[in-house]
Amino acid sequence: MSSEPPPAAAPASAAGELAADLSAATISKKQQKKDARKAEKAEKAAQRQQQQQPADAEDPFAANYGDVPVEEIQSKAISGRSWTKIGDLDDSAAGRTVLIRGATQAIRPVSKKMAFVVLRQSMSTVQCVLVASADAGVSTQMVRFATALSKESIVDVEGVVSLPKEPLKATTQQVEIQVRKIYCINRAIPTLPINLEDAARSEAEFEKAEQAGEKLVRVGQDTRLNYRTIDLRTPANQAIFRIQCQVENKFREFLLSKDFVGIHTPKLISGSSEGGAAVFKLLYNGQPACLAQSPQLYKQMAICGGYERVFEVGPVFRAENSNTHRHLCEFVGLDAEMEIKEHYFEVCDIIDGLFVSIFKHLTENCKKELETINRQYPCEPLQYLEKTLKLTYEEGIQMLKEAGTEIEPMGDLNTESEKKLGRLVKEKYGTDFFILYRYPLGVRPFYTMPCYDNPAYTNSFDVFIRGEEIISGAQRIHTPELLAKRATECGIDASTISAYIESFSYGAPPHGGFGVGLERVVMLFCALNNIRKTSMFPRDPQRLVP
Repeated sequence: MSSEPPPAAAPASAAGELAADLSAATISKKQQKKDARKAEKAEKAAQRQQQQQPADAEDPFAANYGDVPVEEIQSKAISGRSWTKIGDLDDSAAGRTVLIRGATQAIRPVSKKMAFVVLRQSMSTVQCVLVASADAGVSTQMVRFATALSKESIVDVEGVVSLPKEPLKATTQQVEIQVRKIYCINRAIPTLPINLEDAARSEAEFEKAEQAGEKLVRVGQDTRLNYRTIDLRTPANQAIFRIQCQVENKFREFLLSKDFVGIHTPKLISGSSEGGAAVFKLLYNGQPACLAQSPQLYKQMAICGGYERVFEVGPVFRAENSNTHRHLCEFVGLDAEMEIKEHYFEVCDIIDGLFVSIFKHLTENCKKELETINRQYPCEPLQYLEKTLKLTYEEGIQMLKEAGTEIEPMGDLNTESEKKLGRLVKEKYGTDFFILYRYPLGVRPFYTMPCYDNPAYTNSFDVFIRGEEIISGAQRIHTPELLAKRATECGIDASTISAYIESFSYGAPPHGGFGVGLERVVMLFCALNNIRKTSMFPRDPQRLVP
């Protein structure tokens, strides 16, 4: 991802989002008070019931339920018991006794002798049924224990799998567990700071409620991130980060199949790796240093070291004060560098094959995850061509000009121009994914190779998804004299990168490469509206915790 100048101010949507957050916070506080009053009433009612009922010691089935003491789960012993994954429960398990562990997503008492508990494990949910019966070893005290559990508590349930008479709408698994034993491993607090049900709602649900005159709690982005561990439990978030894992895996897998070697480069460096001032500065044993903006210099040095083709997956740091929907101060960089035999389009061909394979893999093998994301954040599937479209920067400028948008010919595209070009390309060529190449020299990093026929342009490219840039790449300068000259012209003190420049004086092959932000790829493939949705614990100019 290329460094972009920070905007003059946060986008207008930020103010709206802040207002939404404040509104959500107000509603959330009211809801918390309401929930606290309910919890207090329930606790008092449970205490009254306990006084009226025989003590658990007199319950013949008291051993079948209860809170597990901490010492019992401090790796005390290996029992040899076997747990079943909730996601594996289907019709074939009917009649079998299973042991499952999950979080209490929903608890619904029906009477003193019957209750339903929905357990969740990752993206899967199952309904557990408790019916007081001597034959089943279930007492009314056991039913009462289950209904008094707080939401999101971790429990173990042992029971018999059965088939419901009617299809279940509230759970992913179409079977039920007839509970025989239930033990609480760890209780959640009675009133959670955010309600999972609220955090998982789609925009369509809010609109439907509004039309019906109903007011639902909307969990704002900052509130979500403040309580991220709860927010991550929503079905959409569970799916998003599984998609992210698949993108990273396919990146590695594809490049390894093309003879690339995985490397790891330092993140503590002595000088800027991209040019400009957008670096996090620090002291390294008394010396001035900074966090790497990319592995750029070192992956090039690896090419000089004879590795021919290298890639890296690692953190990238940008000290840009960019409060936008697509910028982070720390993100996961997917970087690659390779020798070039004749033309930097050899790099573009790798990108073409890589991303087409990623898109196909996600579409064919991640249907469950994509459907889950789509339920909360609906979007159109990504359109792409088998052979990725390439346009010159000048062709892109001309398309914008013909559509009424004037762009400085030697300047860079701003966010709105990129989005408009994305719409124009999709209308004309039927693709959300394309490459724009031959950028002006003034908008590229110092190490970018100028064009042979016009040094005002470069052998560089950007790659776009849905009208937003995800990749910056180019042929690199591999001669030390030109590299030092360009660094100086770009305002970089050549002495701070002397080891890098010197490495090219030992004999360096022509080469090129690219960098892409993992979070941005997932955001745009899934058509999400904010990169913070695809960063598990995002770091932006305002956020350093959790």
